[in-house]
Amino acid sequence: MGSDPVVREVIGPAELALVDAVHDALDQIWRDAPGVTDEDRMLFALAVSEVATNVVEHAAGDERPTVSIRLSADDTELVAVMSDDADPALIRLDQVTMPGADAESGRGLALALAALDELRHETDDGNVWILRRERRPSA
Repeated sequence: MGSDPVVREVIGPAELALVDAVHDALDQIWRDAPGVTDEDRMLFALAVSEVATNVVEHAAGDERPTVSIRLSADDTELVAVMSDDADPALIRLDQVTMPGADAESGRGLALALAALDELRHETDDGNVWILRRERRPSA
């Protein structure tokens, strides 16, 4: 049986400072979850950063939305669950593509899709993003 998952949570208003706090939480996870490969760290962190930045930049509502991010690492996978109380985002992940080389934005979700084994977006009272990357074996 494997070890207990390493979990960190970040909660705050949809502001860019939240993305910095997520990076700090990921750094803590990497210290406390030995054996995560550099590739898994880099690609998962990229995906989490891109989605968190999109959530912060595009969260809409009558008041500044609150975002809750739960990050976890266990022996088999890395998971992030991001929830907010913003207006539901109208996103079709099955239609996300990488923009052209001259585009100045629009790569975040395409990069996240490429880096993850699963990216889901659910709406109800706000938005929930589920990001999952299976851990690859060490070389």
